[in-house]
Formats: sequence, C-alpha cells, structure tokens
Amino acid sequence: MVEAAIPGIVFTVLWLTTRELQTALVASLAVAGAALVLRLVQRGSTQYVLNAIFGIGIGWVFVRWAESSGGSESDQALAFFLPGILISLGYTIVLGFSCLVGWPMLGFMLGSVTGDATAWHQDRQVVRLCSRLTWVMLLPGAVGVLLQGPIWLLGHRDVIDPDRAVILILILRTGLGWVLRIGSWAAMVWLLARNATPITAVEETATPEA
Repeated sequence: MVEAAIPGIVFTVLWLTTRELQTALVASLAVAGAALVLRLVQRGSTQYVLNAIFGIGIGWVFVRWAESSGGSESDQALAFFLPGILISLGYTIVLGFSCLVGWPMLGFMLGSVTGDATAWHQDRQVVRLCSRLTWVMLLPGAVGVLLQGPIWLLGHRDVIDPDRAVILILILRTGLGWVLRIGSWAAMVWLLARNATPITAVEETATPEA
C-alpha cells in the first residue's frame, strides 16, 4: 500500500509546489524505480511496485492526452488521477456482476489455488461465502469511485478549484483508501473465520472378502 501510494503523493506535492508537471511525473517515477531496485536487491515481491509504475505510465498517457486536447496545467494534473478512478470503476463493475450472476470472482481465485477453476461452484455454501467475500473486496473501490469521481468532475469543470480537487482526491485515495482496504481485509478474515465450510468425506464401501 505504501509503495502504491508514495508515487502519487510525490507527484501531487511537487505539482502543487513547483507547477512543473514534467518534474512531478519524473520524480514520482524515480521514487517507484528506487522502490523496485530495493525490492530486487531484497529478492522480495515486486508486484505492488510494478503496479505503481504501471499506474504512473497510464497517468502519463492521460496527461499527454489532456495536453494535446488543449487542457490547462490544472486539467493535466487532474488527468493523472483519472485512470485510477476508471480502473476502480471497471473493477467494481466486474466484481459486482460476477456476484449477481452467481459466479463470484473470488471463487475463481480459490480455483486457481486448488487447481480446478470451477469445482468450488458445486458447493452452495462455498459459493455464498465467495459471494460475500467478493462484495466486501469490491467495497473500497466502489466507495472510492463514488467519492473521487464527483470531485474529479467538479474540478475538471472548474466548479471547484482544480488544485483543491487534486488535494481532495489524494486524501481520499491514500487516507480513506487505506482505512477502507484494511477494514475490508479485516471483514474478509472475519467471514472466513466464522464460515467454516465442512468437507464432505467420501464414504468407502467395504468389499466383502471372497
């Protein structure tokens, strides 16, 4: 979570203090690159660092798109945060739809661990548990979209000051986002702890001796 958040914080702070968009982008990428090197030296997981670098890359594309569309520097700064909002929206829709159709996404994650992608769906109790876990898992992203999306639109349309919109989005993404994710994980652990799913043993029929 820290590795994913720090590049965005660096970008926002430098943008607000220097008004140099290119400097803010390069600095945020440099921080993520340093974290990646540290992870490689420690031989630790690079998943979250790479996610941060990917997010910066997508943000850079949106910044250039805003620039080519004639957007102001403030519009370009807001554009940096738009991909995260859109990705969270898509993530929320996919997870929610998977629950509504009875094939919760968390079940497929379970299947990837057990080696059978769909065997879990034969047990109704497992399906219910996976549905509840999936709903809890999508909650932080859904709340983030509901709060950040309107602020982004208001800042983009100059209803509120774009700089204020950038600060509010950063606060919601890092401060509230961390609280929601920690709460979501805690709720998932609680659901797993109280929903013990019994494994039905296969009854063996004794074969009479000849």
